[in-house]
Amino acid sequence: MSLFTKNRVLVPIDFSEASFHALEETLAFVEQPVNVYVLHVLTPLSAIEPGVMWDRVNDHSRIDNVKKAFSQRCQGMMDRGIHFDVVMGDPGGEIVSYAQKHNIELIVIPSHGRTGLSRLLLGSVAERVARCSHCPVLILRRHKDK
Repeated sequence: MSLFTKNRVLVPIDFSEASFHALEETLAFVEQPVNVYVLHVLTPLSAIEPGVMWDRVNDHSRIDNVKKAFSQRCQGMMDRGIHFDVVMGDPGGEIVSYAQKHNIELIVIPSHGRTGLSRLLLGSVAERVARCSHCPVLILRRHKDK
């Protein structure tokens, strides 16, 4: 018997090495890649951002760029059946909402290990997800020397 489910596992990524490590660990744990859901959350841009003001950047172009970057970084994963989505909004809230909407049974999320003032100012997405999620959340913490 396994402590964690191997069905419908969500791995939120922010394109950090820690998030790709979490994805690799999840793929090693889950028997079928089709059970893995990968989510990237883009924060909305302000109307006064230069790219928005000059009509060079919009939500669709940002989403397309993220999808291209993921497919380049993770060549072949989409062919194996992994689900990849990009949404706009607050990362913590969107991850929890996505998990509920897609009947996710486990969320595997990295912790960047921020402490002190940087954690106070930036907050912890992993902590918010763990507090608000309807399903178990596995927070992976990488040591600084790795």
